[in-house]
Amino acid sequence: MKEIRKLKANEIETRPQQIIQRSKGAIMLLYKDARADMKILDETFGPMNWQREHKLINGSLFCQVSVWDDEKEQWVTKEDVGTESRTEKEKGQASDSFKRACTNVGIGRELYTSPFIWVNLNSDEIDNKGRLKSKVKFSVKEIEYNNDDEISQLVIVDQDGNERYKMNGYIQQPKNNNSSGSNKKDEKATKKQIASIREWVENEKGKQIIIDFLKKNGYHSGKDIARLSKEQAKELLEKLNEEVS
Repeated sequence: MKEIRKLKANEIETRPQQIIQRSKGAIMLLYKDARADMKILDETFGPMNWQREHKLINGSLFCQVSVWDDEKEQWVTKEDVGTESRTEKEKGQASDSFKRACTNVGIGRELYTSPFIWVNLNSDEIDNKGRLKSKVKFSVKEIEYNNDDEISQLVIVDQDGNERYKMNGYIQQPKNNNSSGSNKKDEKATKKQIASIREWVENEKGKQIIIDFLKKNGYHSGKDIARLSKEQAKELLEKLNEEVS
């Protein structure tokens, strides 16, 4: 089977999974659309060497995507079911089942390794129903992958090109084995810093500040306190002392 390349930044779409007005922010999701799937199928297998077929089974619409395997000299088929769209029921199911089947083929699986994406929002970016205003758009500017096909770097910008999210709160610098110095942003938080932060968890306001800070910097849960850099831990402790003490 031919190797399928990973998605480029301009092939990845973003949408809010949840908008939290109290914290004035949004949890964002990464996804691919059918056009990206078709483009990669054409590139990898050739326009005439893949096909799709839709079937209605027990009221659900399934899609089969078949690609031609030169080594086996046969078609290899992957299948999945779609979910309804809020606007166009049949078209939404067809598109969704196709995208899911393409993921089974191997297109865009790297998106499953997406970090927790938190974007701070301004009050004028949210309408009175708690949704993003139509003028507010977010897109992926940069994306990188490690040797395990996991997302290792991610930068998201708004419609004006302003950076609104960076993975782990900053752009990670490549390690230089020949350098005797170290990047301060890569230095891990000290045990003392971690212990001091955890003391604040017992305080309700402090706990919320910690949660919001972790989300803002791309971490998933309270367990990630130990993963903070020394610089991030210092910033968080200063924030706790200023806003809670």
